[in-house]
Amino acid sequence: MGSSGADARTRLRELTSSDGLPARDSLPRYLAPVPERLENLGLRLAWAVVAVNLLGTAFGFWYYRLQFGETPTVMWPFVPDSPLATLLFALAVASWKLGSTRQWLLVLAFVGNIVLGLWTPFTLLVFRAEFPTSPPMWQFLFWSHLAMVVQAFVIHRIGDFSVRGIAIAALWYGGNLVVDYFVPVVGDHPHHTTLPVEPNDAVALGATAHDVAAAAAVVFVISALTMAAATSVAKRTGS
Repeated sequence: MGSSGADARTRLRELTSSDGLPARDSLPRYLAPVPERLENLGLRLAWAVVAVNLLGTAFGFWYYRLQFGETPTVMWPFVPDSPLATLLFALAVASWKLGSTRQWLLVLAFVGNIVLGLWTPFTLLVFRAEFPTSPPMWQFLFWSHLAMVVQAFVIHRIGDFSVRGIAIAALWYGGNLVVDYFVPVVGDHPHHTTLPVEPNDAVALGATAHDVAAAAAVVFVISALTMAAATSVAKRTGS
C-alpha cells in the first residue's frame, strides 16, 4: 500500500508539473483564475479533454434534435450553441497538440465556452421550476456547462489571443446574438435554444422570458470578448 501510494503521488506530481508545457504568463487573477497545477493537468491530458468535448458535442447535437426539426436547415449552424462551443474547444486543443495551432480557433473556443458555459446555468436557474427534465439531467447540464468556463480559462496557456482572432469571435458571436434574439433572418422566430416557457411570458418587472435570456446573452458575450481583449493586452505588455 505504501509503495502504491507513493507511486500515485509521484504520478500526480508529474501530471501537474509545468515541465515541457507552455509557460504561464503573468496575468491578473480574473483572467487566469484556474490554479496552475490544474491547468497543467488539463494540458497533460489534452487528448482526453478533446475526447470528452467531442462526446459532449455528440450529446449536444442529440439534445437539440427536436429543435433542428423545427428550424429551417440553413439556420442549423445557429441552433446548437453549446455543442458548437465544445466542438470548437476540441478542435482548438487538437490543433495545438498536432503542432498547427489555429489562434483564431482558440479565441472562438474561449469566448464560446464562457458565453454558453454561463448562459445555460443562468437559464437553468431562472427557469428551474419550468425546466422539463429530470433532476439528474438538470444537475448534469448545470455542472457540465460550468466546466466549460473552467476549461476556457486554460486556453491562455496555448494562445496569443490575436487581434484577428478576437475580431473573428466578435463577428461570429455578435452575429449569433442578432440571429438568436433580434432578427430571425429565416422564419418568424429567433433561433436561440428553446426556453422552457413561452418567450413572451412575463418574468419580472415587465421583462419577458425572451428579454431575460437575451440580456444575459448580451452581457456574457460582451464580457467574454472584453476578457479576450484584456488577455491579449496583458500578454503583450506583461501586465
